[in-house]
Amino acid sequence: AGVTPGKGGQTIHGVRVFDTVQTAIQSHKIDATVIAVPAPFVRDAALEALAAGIRLLVIVTERTPRRDVVTILEKATRLKARVIGPNTLGVISPDRTRIGMCGGNAKDIRRAYMQGPVGIMSRSGGMMTEIANQLTQSGIGQSTCVSIGGDPIIGSTFLDLLPLYEKDQETKALVLFCEPGGTMEERLSEYLNSNQCQLPIIAFVAGRFADRMQGIRFGHAGAIVERGRGSPADKARLLRESGVYVAEKLSEIQQLVKVNL
Repeated sequence: AGVTPGKGGQTIHGVRVFDTVQTAIQSHKIDATVIAVPAPFVRDAALEALAAGIRLLVIVTERTPRRDVVTILEKATRLKARVIGPNTLGVISPDRTRIGMCGGNAKDIRRAYMQGPVGIMSRSGGMMTEIANQLTQSGIGQSTCVSIGGDPIIGSTFLDLLPLYEKDQETKALVLFCEPGGTMEERLSEYLNSNQCQLPIIAFVAGRFADRMQGIRFGHAGAIVERGRGSPADKARLLRESGVYVAEKLSEIQQLVKVNL
């Protein structure tokens, strides 16, 4: 179902449109929502979905105000809901379901993704598809792939999602695409130093050049290296020290996956 205030009653590409989420759920069983509205309206859209009982929110919108994201996450935490994003392309389990627009159209999805044993978590939606495509071309399929989002504050980090992959009987290895900025990778390293992970983890840290350029943002709003934090070199070193297999080049990922499956 689609929801756009003022456009209820229309049908777009065979999908009915409603004025509110509440009216949509009266006609459909809804498990998840994709939120793709201008940044100032994300908070209201997310809170409306949560109030209607939806417990999986995929927020596509980039650079949502941080205060609004915090409000959404506080509400989601109280309701035990899962938020992916903001600034995500979504989630895909090949040959089963997709929430969002990762992978492009149906033809491109079938070319880039195929069902298999490798999970992918990526701060970049486009690079998630690139990694999946490399694995697919090597005959290695994917279980569930999550574009976690490129904004400074997101709903589900690598560390938040890791336990779900560990519990998934289909997933036998995990690939991470990391970027400059933030402390997400550092926190994962701290966790891995104290806890034994059930899966081999292969990571690629993009933006090594950023170590020479402090205080500059690189693409995503969350990819900013500040003095003393967010350095790609430090992320790679800490991940390696915690037992993660770090690829020096993107092209090395599939070989590391093959060796560790």
